[in-house]
Amino acid sequence: MDKRFAGKVAIVTGGSRGIGEAIVRRLASEGARVYATYISNPERAKNIQDELTKDGQSVRFIQADVSNEQSVKELIDEVVKEVGRIDVLVNNAGITRDTLLMRMSETDWDDVLDTNLKGAFLTCKSVCRTMMSQRKGRIINIGSIVGINGNPGQANYCASKAGLIGLTKSLAKELSSRNILVNCIAPGFVETDMTDKLTEEQRAGFSTQIPLKRAAKSEEIASVVAFFVSDDSSYITGQVLCVDGGLAM
Repeated sequence: MDKRFAGKVAIVTGGSRGIGEAIVRRLASEGARVYATYISNPERAKNIQDELTKDGQSVRFIQADVSNEQSVKELIDEVVKEVGRIDVLVNNAGITRDTLLMRMSETDWDDVLDTNLKGAFLTCKSVCRTMMSQRKGRIINIGSIVGINGNPGQANYCASKAGLIGLTKSLAKELSSRNILVNCIAPGFVETDMTDKLTEEQRAGFSTQIPLKRAAKSEEIASVVAFFVSDDSSYITGQVLCVDGGLAM
């Protein structure tokens, strides 16, 4: 594959599984030096790192809690100290605590908002100074179609993803003068560890609502991330791109 991202340094949060892993693999395969975070399962993170490193790619996993300001600061400081720059930030880390609102605990709400939205706020804030001094950078937030459409039983998750859209648009305006582009990708139904927990009946129900009649693969989301990292998107900022098989039409 073409090494069009050679020389670029990327941080991908939540990079050890699902969409995050696919993003790590895609950016690294195109030559980027990738730093990816994980919060649990260090063995999985190490296996991915070892596999890609053995293949000649530059990937390093760092344990970090994106909902914790000190943890995020240490992550960014470590990357800057090691390589001196950050060209790309992909905010992918996310969790779910699904239940109907009347049954949702305050902890269910706080945990999801802290990881999915506060985490993106903290990482964006931490990389801003470095990207501003470079007068260049790309921030890509991984939202969700439910942040636009809503979804019963996911009030906390939907609110966090809707918040990411507002964060994306605000930062795009704040950072545009320094040539920092900020965009959001809103995936629809994607085949991941999260969706593997659904029953066949639930999966079939989702598929009937999608014009393309299938779920996305994680690699198809990673391809759109690569587009936003590339020079092909040099005049795009503040946008939300739905990658949903037509679900939001």
